[in-house]
Formats: sequence, structure tokens, C-alpha cells
Amino acid sequence: MNYETSFRSDETATPIDGDSAPRRRRALIIGAVVIALAVALAFFMFGRKSEPAGPVAAQGAKAQAPEVTVVTPGRQPVAGTVSATGTMAARVDMPVGVAGEGGEVTRVLVQPGDWVRAGQVLATIERSVQAQQSAALQAQINVARANARLAEQELARAQQLVGRGFISKADVDRKLATRDQANAQVRVAEAQYRESLARTGRLDIRAPAAGLVLTRAVEPGQVVGAGSGALFRLAKGGEMELRAQLSETDLAKVHVGATATVTPVGSAESFHGQVWQVAPVIDPQSRQGIARIALSYDPALRPGGFAQAEIVTGQTDAPVLPESAVLSDPSGNFVYIVDANDKAQRRAVKTGQVSAKGIAIVSGLTGNERVVLSAGAFLNPGQAVKPHRQAAGR
Repeated sequence: MNYETSFRSDETATPIDGDSAPRRRRALIIGAVVIALAVALAFFMFGRKSEPAGPVAAQGAKAQAPEVTVVTPGRQPVAGTVSATGTMAARVDMPVGVAGEGGEVTRVLVQPGDWVRAGQVLATIERSVQAQQSAALQAQINVARANARLAEQELARAQQLVGRGFISKADVDRKLATRDQANAQVRVAEAQYRESLARTGRLDIRAPAAGLVLTRAVEPGQVVGAGSGALFRLAKGGEMELRAQLSETDLAKVHVGATATVTPVGSAESFHGQVWQVAPVIDPQSRQGIARIALSYDPALRPGGFAQAEIVTGQTDAPVLPESAVLSDPSGNFVYIVDANDKAQRRAVKTGQVSAKGIAIVSGLTGNERVVLSAGAFLNPGQAVKPHRQAAGR
């Protein structure tokens, strides 16, 4: 009884152990399938999303790119210029001093800033002595004329008597010579008198030409003479000039007749002039030469003042940009251009003349680039932007 029970127990245990192995295999297979499905699902979900990440990110970055206004400047005629600085002066500076004997100044008739005409009296000198000398010479003229009349009368009487034989021909000749001598003495006395008047007239200090009185260095009561120096300085016709200092290279570009714009220091007003003389020599110390720019009179142009000049040396074709498009830093001037990939790129440029049209770009641009008009200071090289084109003429 016990044997059978034991046999059945063993017989039952054997099939139970035999069924557990397939179940474990099925569990492993099911687990592997679940894991594979999970991996596939994860690949499907994350792998598919990672594939378009680049284009989507690029589109997002492009959507966030700043908008900039660009222009293609092209090329247009631009006047070539050179810049210079210099000192204002009278174009023809005339010092006026004592032309005669000199003496004590009695009156000064003009002040600096007055306009005078040619020959106008600027100052007078005391002339009492010269006046008495002139009066004496005038009296000598009267004496000489009286002697001339007497000689003429004696000659006439002698010519009447020579026909009657009372006077010889030799006596008549002597009377004729006496008459001629008396007439010559009259002319000498008159010449001496005119010389005296001229000397007296030279006591007046007169303007040699019409112009503007620049300085005055004499006062009433002052004793002046030939060694007193210039008592007045005049600008002939009021014409002024700028004596612009230029380097050898720039001086070679300037020619007589070139137009120029002159701006005095401290003034916002500019004046137009013309180069009338270019220095034939170069200063060996400074290596500079002088271009003299003629200017019409204006109260703002004062001799001795400092001024800047822009001299036109010719004409060339160059891109012209608004001032907002040209930036600068310690490295120099530059602009931002937008390349074919719509990315901002820094471009170094050299600027030229500044005018109402804008700034001429001498080098660095061909004129076909898309140049950022403004907000360039907020861009970085290589930064993506959204360009909006603007016409160059706006």
C-alpha cells in the first residue's frame, strides 16, 4: 500500500517537472518579443523624430533670424578729393607805412575792418614846416616870372632898335639868351614848387589800393618815420586765401583751378574757393607743400584763423552708402554684407569723400554686394539674417 502510494507520487512528480521547462522557454520567448517590440517602438518614436531635427532646427533658427534692410549700391560718379588743413590769410597782404619824411601823426582816419578805396588817406602828419617851404617856392616862381617878363620886353625893344642901327646884332642875341634863361628859371621854380607839394602830399599815409583794413599800428601824436615799419595792413580787394598744407603725394594730385570747400574751425559754414597757386617746392623738414586756395570776402574768414579744406582732384566711379551703413572700430572702417546663404559677413572698406549723397567707398566693395543699411552694430559675422532689399536711390 505504501509502495503504490510511493510509486504514484513519483510518477506524478515526473510529468510536473517535465512541463516547467517549456513554460520557462515560452516566458523567455515572450520576454524577448516584448523587449524587441519595445526597442522597435522606441526606435520608431525617437529615431523618426531625430531624422528631421536638422532641417526643423534650421527652419526655427531662420524664423528667429533678425530682419535687415540691404541695398546694392552699384557705382556712380564721385569726385576724388584730398583733405588738408591750413591758415587763413589775405590773398594780397599790403603793408602800408611812411612813404615821405615822416613826422608827428595828427589824425588816424580808419579802423580795422573798414573798407577803403585806392588813394584814400589813412592818417595825416603835421606839415607846418613843409607848408612854409611850399610858400617860399611859390614866391620864387613869381620872381622868376617877373624876370622872364622883363627879359621879354627888353628883347622886343632891342629887336625894334636893331633895324635903325642903334643896337648891334650881338646885343640882340644876348637879349634873346637872357629871355630864354629867365623862362627856364620860371620852369625850374615851378618844378621845385611841385616837388614841394608832392613831398607834402606824401606826408599823408594813403591806401595803395582798394581793400579791407586788417590792422592799425599808429595813434595820433606818434612820431613816425621811414624806419617805423608798417602802420596799417590791407587785404587787397578783401580777398582771402587758405594756405593749405599738403603732403608730397597729395600735392601732386592738386592742380591750379581745382575747386575746394573750406570750413573754418569753430564754424559750421563752408565756403567755396579755387586753388590759384601750387607751391613749386617742398619743405625739406616737414615734407609738405602749400596749395593756396582763393576765397571771396566773408566776415567769417579771418586772417590767422585755422581751417580745413576738401580739394577736388578729379572724378571716379565708386559705391556710395549712407552713413548708417559704414561702421568703424579700432581695426578701421567696415560694412556688413549678406552673402548667398543669407548670412552677415564683415567687409573692411576704405572711405572717401563725404557728401550729401553719402560716403564714397574707395575700396572694399564692387557695388554688387547686398550691404546692410543699418543695425550692423548688432550683427555678428556668420549670423543668419532675413534681408529685405531697398532701392539704392531711396
